Amino acid sequence: MLGTGGTIAGSSSEIGANLGYTSGTVAVEDLLGGIEAPNGVTLQAEQIAQLDSKDMDVATWCALRKRCDYWLGQEDIAGVVITHGTDTIEETAFLLHSVLPSTKPVVLTCAMRPATARMPDGPQNLRDALAVAATPEATGVTVVCAGEIHGALDVRKDHPYRLNAFSSGDSGPIGYVEEGTVRQLRPWPRPENSDQNTLPEAEHWPRVEIVLSHAGASGTLIDTLVRERQSGAADPVAGIVLGATGNASLHRHLEQAAHRARESGIEVRVAARCNEGRLLPTPDAPFPIMTALSPVKARVDLLLKLCRAI
Repeated sequence: MLGTGGTIAGSSSEIGANLGYTSGTVAVEDLLGGIEAPNGVTLQAEQIAQLDSKDMDVATWCALRKRCDYWLGQEDIAGVVITHGTDTIEETAFLLHSVLPSTKPVVLTCAMRPATARMPDGPQNLRDALAVAATPEATGVTVVCAGEIHGALDVRKDHPYRLNAFSSGDSGPIGYVEEGTVRQLRPWPRPENSDQNTLPEAEHWPRVEIVLSHAGASGTLIDTLVRERQSGAADPVAGIVLGATGNASLHRHLEQAAHRARESGIEVRVAARCNEGRLLPTPDAPFPIMTALSPVKARVDLLLKLCRAI
């Protein structure tokens, strides 16, 4: 078990409060208190970070990836469970899916209520995640929350408060955990065939920003990023993901600015604002389209592509 903080490790000075808590205050070893491991399983815990996942950063991603690599490489390790905040868990899951070569299960879990709530959901989510990680058939990176198992490619946070805050869109969950037993509905995810065996240190990762297309959009934000790059800024933007409306449609002013960005050397990608379905590229699409990725996952994908060029 690798701990990174989040609401599942959160606490509040107001006994039983569901809101107004501080994330990442309870150690991962303490989260295991009172939780029995599945039969035949011995648990080992390691604290990687203690942060609110809204503040997730590249340094933590790099540390998490390295420790996953280490533990997955041990013959007696069946799988890895990661405790994580809900805000960016889908981004971390997609990153790990893209860079971890092992087929052993990596299960991220979380909570919508802090550990000090009257009825915290974290302990049950943790038990369910352990059940998935101990399932012999399980492979790849998944997110387990509220009894649902979601694949890293499809998972997204759809609700800001309810306990079952996640979905997999029209793909649906991989399965469910029912009283400690996994009921599988569709195939487990497999790791990407990535040649990215190494990643640069955190300080050398490129910068990629997201800009949404919307009614009344202008190219001002993109032009500002271009000027910043041309001025020789210390951390210039290397890539931009455009969150498109409809089937990859962009406001004309935003599209014009994106062309100027590409001419300046900035990589540009297009992803969907829509929560379900996938984009269907047209022959005259002006920029590469990430057909099945949300803007935040398209950003991770572009980050990794740019890392390969470093």
